[in-house]
Amino acid sequence: MKIYDVTDKAFAEYGRVIDGACVSDILETLKTQTPVPEGTVYVPDFEPITSLDEAKRLSLTLFGGVPAQFGYCNGHNTRLNCLEYHRCSEFNLGTEDFILLLGRQQEIEDGVFDTEKVKAFRVPAGVLVEVYATSLHYAPCHVDPSKGFQVLVVLSKGTNEARPDFENDAEEDKYLTAANKWLLAHEESAEAKNGAVVGLKGVNIDIAGDL
Repeated sequence: MKIYDVTDKAFAEYGRVIDGACVSDILETLKTQTPVPEGTVYVPDFEPITSLDEAKRLSLTLFGGVPAQFGYCNGHNTRLNCLEYHRCSEFNLGTEDFILLLGRQQEIEDGVFDTEKVKAFRVPAGVLVEVYATSLHYAPCHVDPSKGFQVLVVLSKGTNEARPDFENDAEEDKYLTAANKWLLAHEESAEAKNGAVVGLKGVNIDIAGDL
């Protein structure tokens, strides 16, 4: 699979690089205070980062006054497994290079997305990127298996908390697995085996051989 850099013009459909933001304290906290498991771990809101003055300033830059949460996704991963989207952009920043597997919400057809349309983008260490609300994404992939990845995840406050309890009215509602999180699972994924709706067709991409 071809792995693009986020500076490639192909990334413009999915997100953008954010220049000029001060993130040194955030990176240091992410690097020294968050674990890197063999699998993956996601924490929606990590107080040692959220409470940083740097994070409070960055929140204004990224969300313009709308409450935001600063969490992380860390670990080791090379597989697609699922794709999700939110009603807001997601912002990512890694202590090491990492790879995002991305699709476009506009290419979901009849509730199904073909994994053949997924593109891979490498994000250099210390580079802050915005992943647009219309971009399908999921857990990052590592570049160096000896290091794994530690990736900041900034979203609107409350995202990925418990799914609201309501009757499914719209067809899209069946994909809502948490607050502000619509998930399309691959049939081979653990998420599908745990009841998530299968919304991906094609190969469950694994980039291990492309690193």
